[in-house]
Amino acid sequence: MSKEPEFSRVLVKLSGEALMGNQGFGITPEMIHYVAEEIANVYRLNVQVCIVVGGGNIFRGVAGSSAGMDRTSADNMGMLATVINSLALCDALEKCDVPTRVQSAIPMDRIAEPFIRRKAIRHLEKGRVVIFAAGTGNPYFTTDTAAVLRAHEMRADILFKATQVDGVYDRDPVVHEDATMFDELSYMRILEKQLHVMDMTAISLAMEHDLPVQVFDLHKEGNILKAVTGHHIGTRIYNK
Repeated sequence: MSKEPEFSRVLVKLSGEALMGNQGFGITPEMIHYVAEEIANVYRLNVQVCIVVGGGNIFRGVAGSSAGMDRTSADNMGMLATVINSLALCDALEKCDVPTRVQSAIPMDRIAEPFIRRKAIRHLEKGRVVIFAAGTGNPYFTTDTAAVLRAHEMRADILFKATQVDGVYDRDPVVHEDATMFDELSYMRILEKQLHVMDMTAISLAMEHDLPVQVFDLHKEGNILKAVTGHHIGTRIYNK
């Protein structure tokens, strides 16, 4: 496998569920160590890496809202869950000798830096991984939208969505055995077919700013490295 990176600056979007392993809730030490090592392997290629991590392993705002909770309160709780995950991932990366900073969209100076775009870019230029916590800092926006927003603000070459599935399918592969995975997709086709890749706000924002997105399975060892070095895995989404 080629070790020459295709991209110089990337944003990796991780689902919170990816950190809980098989235990169904919270953070599994083995899983967060695995994720940190996967990112460290990319960092060692001198690729600038920034990260957005979800909070679904602790609390999902949409789920709280559907259970009768006020949506703003539920989303605020979800954003705080992403801070917990970000701090845990920061610790795991530091243990892999990867200098890391957490920047939060919700000010909490005792535990994280506030999000300051120029400072985040400077961290990347100095060889630090930057984790963006607390989503956009606003309710009603998902961490997928936050990932696209931060990727654009950081001028990332591509957004990698490392998730629980190996790509984007025409229908649910769990329910339909004959579901077909796409190698490539246009943003417009995703919007037209209402494919469940990211929420429509995130897809529209990525399309508007011509940000390519690659969706692949986080649980296959080496996949992030393969994506960074230009190997075709998962599904690539871009303007056609």
